[in-house]
Amino acid sequence: MTTQINSIRDLVAAVRGRRKSLGWTQSELARRAHVSRQWISEFEAGKPTAELGLVIRLLDALELRLTVDSGEQRQPAREESATTVDLDAVLDDYRSR
Repeated sequence: MTTQINSIRDLVAAVRGRRKSLGWTQSELARRAHVSRQWISEFEAGKPTAELGLVIRLLDALELRLTVDSGEQRQPAREESATTVDLDAVLDDYRSR
């Protein structure tokens, strides 16, 4: 599953959701990520100054990966690969049945 992250709120929601889906408490996640439970609590509250190294350690403990994308739209390799359908022909065929 891929989740687009555009804000700290998005990241917090992904982390909290993953933690809960694993059935872990904040204390359990803190132990696995080698951070304090207080840090987890502050992060899940949306702490805007969370240290990136600790966030990456947190993501690693949750088996989540951080990917950076340029955001550019990807174009199909070939225009020929797009399939077009003549809706008028389809409707005419349906009506004639």
